[in-house]
Amino acid sequence: MRCVWMVCVLCLAPAVAAILCKPDVTDGYKVRLSIKTALGDDAYEWSKSELFLFRAVLAFAVQRKTNNVNYDVSNILVCDETERVSFWFVVTTPDNTSELLPKLVVENAIRENRHRINSAFLLTDQTLDFVGINPTLAAPIEYDTPPWLIVFGVVMGVVCAGIVALLVSTFLQKKRAKKPSADPVDDEDGSGSIVGNGILCERIGDKDGTYNQGFTDDDRFTKL
Repeated sequence: MRCVWMVCVLCLAPAVAAILCKPDVTDGYKVRLSIKTALGDDAYEWSKSELFLFRAVLAFAVQRKTNNVNYDVSNILVCDETERVSFWFVVTTPDNTSELLPKLVVENAIRENRHRINSAFLLTDQTLDFVGINPTLAAPIEYDTPPWLIVFGVVMGVVCAGIVALLVSTFLQKKRAKKPSADPVDDEDGSGSIVGNGILCERIGDKDGTYNQGFTDDDRFTKL
């Protein structure tokens, strides 16, 4: 009797899968793989073994998300395969294989394990496309000190340095203005006199003057 039941299950499984998994099903997803685009000359051929690996990895992701160890490849139903490597899949619950796992649960399981799924096929979010599930985003970089605070500190440092430089320059200029000159420049009063060290001196030979006649006559008689 048990053997008969197993045969019935095996015979009905494809029919059940055909009913549950079909394009545009509410709780299903379409997958597109661009293996040649991603790997070029090192691209591998998609085969039944690769499809089995996909089902196994997806079962792992769902099992990890739901903490239910009863998920296996039999819960991942695939349909509408194409040669350009695209297909649809749905996930059934372990307790009732005719019941589909809600789409939101499957989506969250894929999101949380996307890097594990990608690495299994040497692909990326762009070359292993779960249609309808946005590519995962890298976690935002967190800084110990916010960038705006660093910029603010630099700007304030420059402003403070400028203020200090201006104050020092003003102080030095005032100090130089108050300091007396060690060697004051002689000034002319316009009358031929020169003031030097506070003493008024007459300029020699610049003015018309009278000669001492006594010295003049002596010079004349000496020549004779």
